[in-house]
Formats: sequence, structure tokens, C-alpha cells
Amino acid sequence: MITVKHISKSFADIQILKDISFVFEKGKTNLIIGKSGSGKSVLTKCIVGLFEPDEGEIYYDDRKLSDLKPKARKEIRKEIGMLFQASALFDSFSVEENVAFPLNMFTKMTNEEISHRVNFCLKRVNIINKNQLFPSELSGGMQKRVAIARAIAMQPKYLFCDEPNSGLDPVTAIVIDELIKEITDEYNMTTIVITHDMNSVLEIGENIMFIDSGENKWTGTKNEILDVKVKELHDFIYVSKFLQQMKRKR
Repeated sequence: MITVKHISKSFADIQILKDISFVFEKGKTNLIIGKSGSGKSVLTKCIVGLFEPDEGEIYYDDRKLSDLKPKARKEIRKEIGMLFQASALFDSFSVEENVAFPLNMFTKMTNEEISHRVNFCLKRVNIINKNQLFPSELSGGMQKRVAIARAIAMQPKYLFCDEPNSGLDPVTAIVIDELIKEITDEYNMTTIVITHDMNSVLEIGENIMFIDSGENKWTGTKNEILDVKVKELHDFIYVSKFLQQMKRKR
């Protein structure tokens, strides 16, 4: 579980985050949604410790981030898996080397142990017999699955996914959504997904926060979101003609 309490953040005279509070629940897919420029990325960077909030506190379970010394913060970072928007695989590394990268960097595992863990993670995301291929030889969906394998290699307690469906076709996007949900359930992780994709929201949105102009304007679940009365969220959801038509039929 990750808890944020009354987080505010400004750059120069521009306030980006305004008194945001939310609980990201363990074992659930927690979504941060909102328009571009709403503050989603800044909040995420505050949570992982890349930015220091001007006000407020962040807790990883019962550990208050601002109270931790650099060594303790480094230990928390080892507990975090990251799935980046563009997969962010190393072009010059093979699939196996990409997944092994955090294990080589942060553990004292033997080569045999690393190989076993890499194969386990790749099998979990249904990447078989592709260890020696390079990212350029993979489809976009396969690259994303390799990136997920790398993100779970260290058996993280917390998983951050930044626009995981960016650049994927609708069918592959659903596969990635389902995989993120399955892994969250399987490993009982606190998963945070940053997205503006309403398909993802309706597929895996178990615990959702909608940010608009740096404020938490609504919280709820995928089962509640289509009936929302908050104007800013309503306009965000029903920007597409398809969802407008779906609403009229409900």
C-alpha cells in the first residue's frame, strides 16, 4: 500500500499539485487518470522520490518517505518495478540481458540464479525461446511484455506503469491490461497505472483517482465511473463519440 497525504508541488510560481490525498491499495490495480498536463506525472515522480513535494507526506506501507535516509530510500527503490511508456528496453541488449539488467545491478545472485529468474519471468509473460533476440526484432506488444518481465524480475512490492498501452493496437492493449491485472493479483502488489486510456479504465480500474488541474476531483471504481456527475470527469470520459453513443444507449 502507498498512501499520499495532502501533497502539493509548485515550480516557480506555478502550482502543479494541490493538496492531493489518496490510498493506493495493495493487491489492486490503482489508476491515476486525467488529461495531459493535469499533474499525473509530477505526482508519480513525487511518489517515487524524484521530486520532493512542497507539502504533504508519502508512505510506503508504514514507512514515511521524507523520514528515510538515502540508504533506506535506495532499499525502497529496489522494491519498485517500473514499466515505462515506450518500454525503454536497451537496444543493444538481448531480451535476456534486458530482463537480467536489474538483477545484475542490484543483487548478488549467481549467473545460474539470474538465468533461472529471467526464464521464469519471460515464461510468465508468455515470451518463449526469444532470449537471444534484440528489441528491434520484436513487435510492440512483445517489447511491452519483455518490459513487464524486467519490471517483475526483482519481485517488487510496488509496480508503476506509465501509459502501458501507448502505441499498441486495441487487441494487444487488452492483452497487456489483463497481464498487468493478473500479475498484480498473483503477487499481491500495489500497482499504479498512469493512463488516459478509457479502455484500460473500464478493464482494470479497481481503484481510480481522477486529477484535473492538479487536484483530486474524483475517486471510485470502474463500475461507478460511467455514472459520474463531476463535470470535469464527465467531459474527460465522454470526449469520444463512441462513449457518447454508449451513454445514450444506457
